[in-house]
Amino acid sequence: MAALSDLKRSQRQVTQKGADESAFITAGSLNDPTSDLEIFAKEVLNALISDNLPPTPNNFALYFDRILEDKSESLRRQIGSILELEEDNHEEKSLELEKTLKQGFSSVKSILQLSATLYKNISLMEKILETKKEEMKNVPSVSGANDLLSSLGGDVGKLSSILKKQVSHMKVIYEETATIVKQVENETIFDNQYGVYNKRFLITKLEQERHLIDEFKHKSSLITVRLSKTTGEKIQSEKAQQLMTRTVARLLLKTSRRSDVVAHYGEGIFAMVLKHTDIESAKRASERLFDLVSSSNFFIAEQEIQLRIAIGVTELNSTKGVDQILDCTLSAMDAADNNSKLRYMVCNDNE
Repeated sequence: MAALSDLKRSQRQVTQKGADESAFITAGSLNDPTSDLEIFAKEVLNALISDNLPPTPNNFALYFDRILEDKSESLRRQIGSILELEEDNHEEKSLELEKTLKQGFSSVKSILQLSATLYKNISLMEKILETKKEEMKNVPSVSGANDLLSSLGGDVGKLSSILKKQVSHMKVIYEETATIVKQVENETIFDNQYGVYNKRFLITKLEQERHLIDEFKHKSSLITVRLSKTTGEKIQSEKAQQLMTRTVARLLLKTSRRSDVVAHYGEGIFAMVLKHTDIESAKRASERLFDLVSSSNFFIAEQEIQLRIAIGVTELNSTKGVDQILDCTLSAMDAADNNSKLRYMVCNDNE
């Protein structure tokens, strides 16, 4: 009887375990997928759960690519065309940038080699002059001195001609190097001064997000931030102002998610693209950021400065251009800056 009781208890445990696992799988799956991409995503997620792997971004991407290889060509093309909207082509850009940098290094090496040759030729000219100077002391007549000066003039003329060619060549290489440096500058996506993305990358991401919103109908938002005018006016030191602005950039990075884009728009103004975030969530994020910055105090000499920021908020719209979106958000930020009672201002187009 005891054995029979244990067997029934074991069966109940197995049944309950199966029910729990079934409930877990159902909860972990996408609800009522409709598009081919959603159906495929559900299949990928279920495969991860079935293999007892956590659905982290890396694992999901790995299974996504692996399972997609076994699908029909038409489905691969269809999903591929959707994914192109999010494609950044980082590898191709990195390859082109690496090629450009190598050209730049080669040009710099040529400049250094030419500089070394120029230095040697100038040293040679100095030695020739010293030699002729010593010979001049032993010249017995004026005619002999004239011959010596004529010889010196010939040597200097030849060397001068060589130097002119080398300087001209160096000028050409320098201009090529300057062009390469400018190309690299135009391709960079990072702002070294503040440790965030630059304006070029911000514009690219905003354009990309507009197309994604148009395709998938989700909501994303944008906020712009800068130190308030009142805070800046309290500090005359440019170095101290830069330090406070860097602090704002650091706090923006601290509060951002992995999917957010934090960038320096220019002149101490920062922007944060909040992906898959509606306007209400963006408002809450702005309040948290305002409180975080306000709790950060600076001590300059014996003066304590409380940081205050101005924030503009808008919800991205696929029907509006990037310039229009940015202009409206910056205007909202200025309005917030002019009213000390406001923590942020929402773009008028979204009122």
